[in-house]
Amino acid sequence: MALIAPGAPAPSFKLARADGESFTEADLRGRVSVLVFYPFAFSPVCTDQLQLYEKELGEITADGAAIYGVSCDSTWTQKAFREKLGVHIPQLSDFEPKGAACTAFGVLHEGGFPQRALVIVGPDGVVRWSYQAPSPADLPGVHMIIGGLKNI
Repeated sequence: MALIAPGAPAPSFKLARADGESFTEADLRGRVSVLVFYPFAFSPVCTDQLQLYEKELGEITADGAAIYGVSCDSTWTQKAFREKLGVHIPQLSDFEPKGAACTAFGVLHEGGFPQRALVIVGPDGVVRWSYQAPSPADLPGVHMIIGGLKNI
């Protein structure tokens, strides 16, 4: 399955927030949202990625955009990861059913984890920009998110 393309409506999905509450496509409505799909909490590249985005969080959210990390890790793992890194980026879990939301966005790797990908959804629920790294080891820089936001 291919990465969701700009112009497509955000698919129907259900992720879990750290508090156990659901996060769905309805939660994307009303503001620009950046979904950061990453393979594994605590892995070296994912750690670098979230720390990099946290460092530039003010620039990413300056015009009101929200940013969320998405992985197939459990909410408990994501909470520990977020606390260990000291980041404020909310984490959304695609743990159960594992990978269902990642599949809907076209980013589930054949190994059962998300590809490293960025998806920007407009306030109307339509995908405005998307990018998938060539491999899970490639870290998309902040400039990619900023550039994607400028094209909204």
